[in-house]
Amino acid sequence: MALKVIGAGLGRTATFSLKFALEHLGFGPCYHMSEVFAGARRNVPLWLDVIEGKPDWDAVFDGFSSAADYPACSYWRELAERYPEAKVVLSVRDPDSWFDSVTATIFSQSMQGSLAGSPVETMMRGVVFDAFKGGDILDREFMTDWFVRRNQAVRDALPPERLLVFSAKEGWEPLCDFLGVPVPYGPFPRVNSRDELSSHSDEQGGLPPDPETAERFAREYIEELKAKAFATA
Repeated sequence: MALKVIGAGLGRTATFSLKFALEHLGFGPCYHMSEVFAGARRNVPLWLDVIEGKPDWDAVFDGFSSAADYPACSYWRELAERYPEAKVVLSVRDPDSWFDSVTATIFSQSMQGSLAGSPVETMMRGVVFDAFKGGDILDREFMTDWFVRRNQAVRDALPPERLLVFSAKEGWEPLCDFLGVPVPYGPFPRVNSRDELSSHSDEQGGLPPDPETAERFAREYIEELKAKAFATA
């Protein structure tokens, strides 16, 4: 199954809302970091191969027709080339708000500390943190400048007919118009995954280190957020 939509937006730019929206519009399942963890024993080795320069994109995205969030967003150039018919959605938010969110969640000490010494730590370093080499991920000025420059690179690289710069606050209309599908009934899915993730991480002391437990945790987390996202839809 070839990807039809590629999410180029970084994690913590309402990528969970975008995942659920794309699935609701018929572009699912949508790959997302949560899906990596939900099938970690299969997926992590595939991403380690990607990091080592041996990507098997068809295997990575087998069964998925769209992608959003990390790790896929780190490889938006490669995926746009590999799937030339796919449209690209760049989810965005205020740079300072993004910095506050990543600092409290995926960059937090509890989250990263729970992965220390594991294959997941190696994967995260390759697909997320290596992009910030030469800077400090806790330095607001460096990170927000990097965020702006990185998103501008996406804008500059793709023709306007293939790229949608999108904020979840805009709702269904621009996304549906770009993808050529009808606007569905009900509000756009909205989830506060920062609060949910912080809460779960604090309870667990980070992510569960055992692969089987981590997979169950991730699957339950996805279903919990999805139920909340469409609770008023």
